[in-house]
Amino acid sequence: MLLPKTNIEAKLTEVRKKSVLSEQHRLDEVYEILSKLDNELDRIEENVTSSKGILNNKFNINLLDRSKIYHIEDIKQICIDYRLRFLDTKYFKGTLPTEALSKIKALEKEHNIEVKGFKIITPSKLFKLEDKDDPLLFAPIGNGYHYLIHHWGNDLHPLRKIMMWPFKSIINLIILILLMSFLTTLGIPEGLFSKTNSNAQFWILNFFMFKCIASVVIFYGFAMGKNFNPAI
Repeated sequence: MLLPKTNIEAKLTEVRKKSVLSEQHRLDEVYEILSKLDNELDRIEENVTSSKGILNNKFNINLLDRSKIYHIEDIKQICIDYRLRFLDTKYFKGTLPTEALSKIKALEKEHNIEVKGFKIITPSKLFKLEDKDDPLLFAPIGNGYHYLIHHWGNDLHPLRKIMMWPFKSIINLIILILLMSFLTTLGIPEGLFSKTNSNAQFWILNFFMFKCIASVVIFYGFAMGKNFNPAI
């Protein structure tokens, strides 16, 4: 029995067909993996954007980075000092970065849980408008503790704590108004209202300036719906 001769062109065609099928199989596998990944990220994003503020997630404490665990009282103090808000992420109007979603996915895989109840620290305006000022994303652990998952955006102004000091309490605001009225009174040219200067005249003008500035501040506060840091 004679064996058929080998046709190199035919063999080359067979190898090409196998290669094409193998490549298609690999592409199908990659597509399936990416599709599952997209579905996972979509689920995580849905959990973040519709957060209902559950009390805790069942993390494995031994696997958490202890430097990223914060108590609600510490968070509250920072929010008061820098005039920030700590609310459920469903109120957040900004855009969640893909890196944050990836970190949540890695956290879920590591702890074998579905993380929910996300909260965020950010300036008040980010709960009304889109911006990029220093948001911090947290997940609750329980007993008032929260785990910092991701921090993105621009850092706050270095003088923000000082600028927000007058809004910490009504006492602070009154002190600022008194200081502003005093400096404004010092800036009034001598002899503008009278040919003679006296301490009584100075303090009368100072009282008048205090009433003017206080009236503007009160009007602005009511008109813009402003409140003190602990209240927000």
